[in-house]
Amino acid sequence: MATGKINVSVENIFPLIKKFLYSDHEIFLRELISNATDATLKLKHLTNIGEANVEYGNPMIEVKVDKEGKKIHITDQGIGMTGEEVEKYINQVAFSGAEEFLEKYKDSAKDSGIIGHFGLGFYSAFMVAEKVEIITKSYKDEPAVHWICDGSPEFTIEPADKTERGTEIILHIAEDSTEFLEENRISELLNKYNKFMPVPIKFGTRTETLPKPEDAPEDYKEETVEVDNIINNPNPAWTKQPSDLEKEDYKNFYRELYPMQFEEPLFHIHLNVDYPFNLTGILYFPKLSADLQVQKDKIQLYQNQVFVTDNVEGIVPEFLTMLRGVIDSPDIPLNVSRSYLQADGAVKKISNYITRKVADKLKSLFTENREDFEKKWNDIKIVLEYGMLSEPKFYEKAGAFVLYPTVDEKYFTLDELKEKLAATQTDKDGKLVVLYASNKDEQHSYIAEAKDKGYEVLLLDSPIVSHLIQKLEADNENLTFARVDADHIDKLIQKEEEQLSKLSDEEKETLKTTLEEIVPKTTYTVQLEAMDSNAAPFRITQPEFMRRMKEMSQSGGGGMFGMGNMPEMYNLVVNTNHELTGSILNTEDKAQKEALVKQALDLAKLSQNLLKGEELTAFVKRSFEMIK
Repeated sequence: MATGKINVSVENIFPLIKKFLYSDHEIFLRELISNATDATLKLKHLTNIGEANVEYGNPMIEVKVDKEGKKIHITDQGIGMTGEEVEKYINQVAFSGAEEFLEKYKDSAKDSGIIGHFGLGFYSAFMVAEKVEIITKSYKDEPAVHWICDGSPEFTIEPADKTERGTEIILHIAEDSTEFLEENRISELLNKYNKFMPVPIKFGTRTETLPKPEDAPEDYKEETVEVDNIINNPNPAWTKQPSDLEKEDYKNFYRELYPMQFEEPLFHIHLNVDYPFNLTGILYFPKLSADLQVQKDKIQLYQNQVFVTDNVEGIVPEFLTMLRGVIDSPDIPLNVSRSYLQADGAVKKISNYITRKVADKLKSLFTENREDFEKKWNDIKIVLEYGMLSEPKFYEKAGAFVLYPTVDEKYFTLDELKEKLAATQTDKDGKLVVLYASNKDEQHSYIAEAKDKGYEVLLLDSPIVSHLIQKLEADNENLTFARVDADHIDKLIQKEEEQLSKLSDEEKETLKTTLEEIVPKTTYTVQLEAMDSNAAPFRITQPEFMRRMKEMSQSGGGGMFGMGNMPEMYNLVVNTNHELTGSILNTEDKAQKEALVKQALDLAKLSQNLLKGEELTAFVKRSFEMIK
């Protein structure tokens, strides 16, 4: 038996490990299983290249909880260590076994999947254990050794009687960490961090029912058998080639990732790149509502099949953090705790690659089956519109597949829209006016008027629409967007010919004065317009610029400072050619004149969904009086 001091630069590293090395004590299990995985994959590599003359077989990693003995055992059937290697890797923290291994076999080991964090990772054991033992036997023909350390720099090392190859680590759990002696807590951690690790992991056994034999008698009793409970899937879908997977495989993998998610994803994007960095993964578009507060943090980041984090900000462009799925890259730089990404050039490249890949996939889906893409449009538009606003590289490509639906559910790309509307919706100044509604029901009468003129009306109802159209107008000369209720239709798309007014200038002046005495000045600006005599006599509109700026301030970013809190201002557009306008002008009785104006104003408010509460009650009562 030998004793010695662990060769560390700090006299006592263990309090530091406990306090600073990892923010989250639970990851000790992930680190130790990562080491066991490395040990197994190293052996696989050495047998493949003929350096180890042993049978690789079907090794697995086993985790056992001994609640009464207050111990956790983690056993692998990997490469094992000789006494000299224990001395080197475990006692001299400065060395990292995996890094040295990868350096030695760098040409052949490039794709061996070795995680490369051996060394410090082992010491995370002391966050939860007051004493740690290692019993290990190398694949080389050398005796097994037993290393024991109680969390001080002193350790002992002695011969062991272990006969089978591999390493067993025994953690004597400290009083403040007894939560890790609960089977369901360990099960939860295995499921969180190790669900897709490349070597099978056994945690206890489970009972399986044997299939019923074909010639079973009537009183046949089901037979059961105890089998290893393997908690992981060592070959998840993202590690395979897209050509080896069917549609169903992608759907099944989605269920594996999100067992509680009942809705099917709309489509998937398989990422697979090996230059200038390594990255694999599968991203899914879930069904999304117009609510921007969707669940983020649903994409899981892995490093060589080891779960790292579900906070992928920085790696995945922000607009895609609403997606789901997995990204796996050995090239994402992680610090010791593997939980905080460092700002790094590689990460920006990865983000750009993902943006490009998503845009290419959307374009091919649109080209291959436009009808299907149109059906899914409402479920994905919020992500794409957000992408156009936040990611210039995505915006550049978006013209090829971003759609603009009409109220009649016809879908156009921006180029198609320009072509379709050029003949009818270009105003006298040569500007193409794109009309849109944000709510089909509330703006029904305005939509109907526009359609009577033969105009198309888009339905743009996302919360960020004001920001998006602002950007489109800035980038497309002579293109302007106007919501159908922003003004009378003839004012929105002004043509050369003007309607003649039936009223003289003097009559108009008298009418305006009368109206301004009755209509509240704080909310309405009265505008007299000569229109078709069949057009509504009173119409309430909200100026496009004011409304848009207000919406932009409310949805954050853009807009004019403080506009979000401005009171609502409307125009009251009065048709001077309508009979009712003549009646108001020619009625001598003041009370009757006021009643006509109020009734007409209320009707206009009603069509804009602005008549509510007390005003609505009074209007209904007054209307009933009139028809008695």
